[in-house]
Amino acid sequence: QVQLVESGGGFVQAGGSLRLSCAASGSMFSINEMGWYRQAPEKQRELVASITVRGTSNYADSVKGRFTISRDTGKNTVYLQMNSLKPEDTAVYCCYVKTIGSFWGQGTQVTVSS
Repeated sequence: QVQLVESGGGFVQAGGSLRLSCAASGSMFSINEMGWYRQAPEKQRELVASITVRGTSNYADSVKGRFTISRDTGKNTVYLQMNSLKPEDTAVYCCYVKTIGSFWGQGTQVTVSS
């Protein structure tokens, strides 16, 4: 079983920054990919960013140039640096890890005020 613990969410004014962290622990063979989804009220879940074991990253068009995903392979931790935040970034952000299976964190709330 794999456990994911997220931290770093909170409340910020538009234009501000937050950094999310997600640490994976438990029985993992190897991690192929880690990333973040977000879910806003009355909106579809959106893949925000992902990073592969080789370090290849991908971003949603809505966050390109503002968000940066990174990982610490030794700590099995993925980070999401969010800059120039906008009210439309308000959502619950959930991290995931793809190993033998896929596992999800419980989510952390990010609220951006205008």
